[in-house]
Amino acid sequence: MKISDPAQTTLCNEVKLMLAELPFDGARVLELGCGKADKTRTLAETGRVKEIVALEVDTIQHACNLQVTNLPNVQFRQGGAEAIPAEDGSFDIVMMFKSLHHVPVDQMDQALSEIARVLKPGGVAWISEPVFAGDLNDIMRLFHDEKVVREAAFAAVCKSVDDGRFTLEKQLFFNTRSQFDSFEQFEARMIRVTHSNHQLSPALYQQVKEKFTPYLTSEGATFQNPQRVDVLRKPD
Repeated sequence: MKISDPAQTTLCNEVKLMLAELPFDGARVLELGCGKADKTRTLAETGRVKEIVALEVDTIQHACNLQVTNLPNVQFRQGGAEAIPAEDGSFDIVMMFKSLHHVPVDQMDQALSEIARVLKPGGVAWISEPVFAGDLNDIMRLFHDEKVVREAAFAAVCKSVDDGRFTLEKQLFFNTRSQFDSFEQFEARMIRVTHSNHQLSPALYQQVKEKFTPYLTSEGATFQNPQRVDVLRKPD
């Protein structure tokens, strides 16, 4: 297993990739760290899945998700990956989009054990993580350096394969695109988020703004962000 593939240059939409790669037809799916539930909605509206249980640990975002009334095959629940409120062997697919590195480091291994517990034998886990590289990452690390936690997340996945909780089906490496119309939009989406308490001093705020500004054009600022997906299978 490898944490990154610097040689790859493929740009793709992760949701489209996921829909092509995973056996969603009639599946019961668990999404861990669903955030604003954008991917949840896209998957639910395909009509392919039987049911989605979407977990979110952030109380503010979870309260917003509970206001969603037009996704009858989705259940929103509050909880974290390290203590999944679900029965053993109750899901065909578990998805984690860029959220394993948000689990406390000392609980990442437990999170992988919980994913293995709730998956049916032969079930699949889609563990998507950002690679610590790229221009946007260089801006973000000024106030939110995730190098250590991303490496810890990868180590936890490797351990879960090495000790037999999962087998590695494949690793996928690709770029996704982030676009911001302005620095103010970047600030709203990346700094003033409910799941993290970013307190930037005036000097650091100005440093981040100065780092971001050269990427702005008449069409905004566009970044390509390297990603990795570890596709894991629970042994039969």
